Amino acid sequence: MQTDFPIVKDLVLVGGGHAHALVLRMWAMQPLPGVRLTLINPDPAAPYTGMLPGLIAGHYARDEIMIDLVRLARFANARLVLDRVRLIDRSARLLHLAAGPPLTYDLCSIDIGISSDLPDLPGFAEFGHAAKPLGDFADDWAAFIARALPKPKITVIGAGVGGVELALAAKHRLPAAEVTLLEQGPTALPAIGRGARAALLGHLQRAEIRLITAAAPARLRQDAVLLQDGTALASDFTLAVAGSRPQAWLAETGLALQDGFLSVSDRLQTSDPAIFAAGDCVHMGFAPRPKAGVYAVRAAPILLHNLRASLLGQALKAFKPQRDYLKLISTGGKSAVADKWGLPLDGAWLWACKDRIDRRFMAKFGRYPTMAREVPHPAVPGLIEAMGDKPMCGGCGAKLGAADLSAALAGLPKPQRAEVISGPGDDAAILAVPGGVQVITTDHLRSFSHDARMMARIAAVHALGDVWAMGAAPQVALAQITLPRLSPEKAALMLAEIMTEAAAVFREAGADVVGGHTAIGAELTVGFTVTGLTTRAITKGGARPGDVLILTKPIGSGTVMAAEMAMALVPGLILGEAVAAALQQMIQPNGPAAAVLAPYATAMTDVTGFGLVGHLLEILDASGVAATLHSAAIPTLPGALALAAAGQASSLAPANRAAAIGRISGAETALKALLYDPQTAGGLLATVPAEIAATLLHSLPNAHLIGEIIPGPISGPISGLISGPARIELR
Repeated sequence: MQTDFPIVKDLVLVGGGHAHALVLRMWAMQPLPGVRLTLINPDPAAPYTGMLPGLIAGHYARDEIMIDLVRLARFANARLVLDRVRLIDRSARLLHLAAGPPLTYDLCSIDIGISSDLPDLPGFAEFGHAAKPLGDFADDWAAFIARALPKPKITVIGAGVGGVELALAAKHRLPAAEVTLLEQGPTALPAIGRGARAALLGHLQRAEIRLITAAAPARLRQDAVLLQDGTALASDFTLAVAGSRPQAWLAETGLALQDGFLSVSDRLQTSDPAIFAAGDCVHMGFAPRPKAGVYAVRAAPILLHNLRASLLGQALKAFKPQRDYLKLISTGGKSAVADKWGLPLDGAWLWACKDRIDRRFMAKFGRYPTMAREVPHPAVPGLIEAMGDKPMCGGCGAKLGAADLSAALAGLPKPQRAEVISGPGDDAAILAVPGGVQVITTDHLRSFSHDARMMARIAAVHALGDVWAMGAAPQVALAQITLPRLSPEKAALMLAEIMTEAAAVFREAGADVVGGHTAIGAELTVGFTVTGLTTRAITKGGARPGDVLILTKPIGSGTVMAAEMAMALVPGLILGEAVAAALQQMIQPNGPAAAVLAPYATAMTDVTGFGLVGHLLEILDASGVAATLHSAAIPTLPGALALAAAGQASSLAPANRAAAIGRISGAETALKALLYDPQTAGGLLATVPAEIAATLLHSLPNAHLIGEIIPGPISGPISGLISGPARIELR
């Protein structure tokens, strides 16, 4: 991505906790030039602790309590790596990840939260649910609700504030449920004032929640909790909220710990000055406090200051946590109990207060302020129109439109060499070689992600797509890489990361990377020239009436990634989860699908920049036929339809739509908008004989039969327009 200053330092945030979320937001307002900010988190969204009981009770929708880390990272101009740290090599300043290659850091901060699971309790791993990590619990609870048991039995282990809140929330959400609350100690709610404790116990009693103290679980079964005294409690859903447990990998860091938690100074530094930490994963020996999100929120400005000061060689500030804070404890319905300094309050007005506080916090991660686009004045005629009304997309969304591309290539001279069987017009050029043919193609992607390793993998899969679409086996690849401005050390490291990731993709495909070219430019661009070998090249020109159309990947990636660039906020949708699904699809190679389809395909292409309609029209034009598409059968990526309905689209979509004017029927719907959506590393689109389609689909579990080839042209105008010979009926 474009940057005005060379990158010389790496600041890496490990974990998407509340402190780090606020650091990212504040960093966006005042970034530090020359620093690349990275967030590592296994999930694209992080739940806000304070609203979880409201979600369980049914007062909030899931998207209302989730901090979308993808949108936040885009706002902060940060790299987001969806992975989990498993080890820190402090001497080499390397963060080893669970799935991907290690990342380097110059300065690091950790805010990874805690777990409330009970690993030593037999049966818990199979049948128990932990309140933390909160995101996993929210998903488990949603799945349990979906079971719609007539009289479910719920057991909550741990009768502290969190356990009582969740027990009351569960009872409110499922009034017919039998809820049991277990406390291993002699008293429930030992950590709050006497008055607030009495009020909450009253709520438990009125909700008919059974409270059992001095009750230690011995084993979990799928349908029961067995206590150490031999009692068996029937339980369909068993939840642990007992205590807090640090993540195990912290013990391998060599950092100073207290009971497994990171010991930090009042500057929020660990025993390694290059590593800071905040949130529930730390022990503040200078001012011990219980595990509560309020301290992470209050620590965020000090953490940001100290991270910036460390990078600049300036003085650090001390964090002084408040001695006490207002605890607003929800009671299932829209009511709450307050506890501070031993003075209890109870009532619906406290829920309104808590709801207002929580929504104010989440509003920080709602609509982010946008920078006004700089429009020159005066401007020569045509400049504003050429600028467009949105940022130019990356990936295949940055391609030249089909009409402009055809016009540009119209004057290209015909191939003169005898071995050139075909040149422009198909997915790859075809050359005659002894024993068969060789195909050669090239493709480049303007970066749409700050993660160069992800871009390398996607670009490699994308470039290989044309070779696979021709039914060829990949042979060799040449890399063409434009790096953004970095220090020499960072540039060498980024290039090594790109080539390592790309080489792994080509190696898996059976190809060798044999060289390439590099340059320094305004932004990252990754491309590859690839060759392949086959005995029969599959072109776009062999489709026949009666064939059926098979698509191997869902569509919508251009719309999703355009929405990510725009930090789109759509009610009911967590954009980050849609982005994560799109990225996951893009790194899936088409090689296995091509191996199944190639022996039978009469025509084949890969769906990339011109969208499903554009690439289908190429097949129809080359084959002299028409097609019928079935709307209900066309697969789309999660969130893509909602985004299209909200008006999100790639900057290339209008050109794709213009190229298909008058050539496709059907109402203007969100799905039809996605038919023009440019795809990066999209699926294969193949025509195959109808009689073997079922057999092929059995071997391609993610593929869909989306239509049929019919004789063309279709007689008469479509939508009042008359155009070329090949048409598409959308039904």
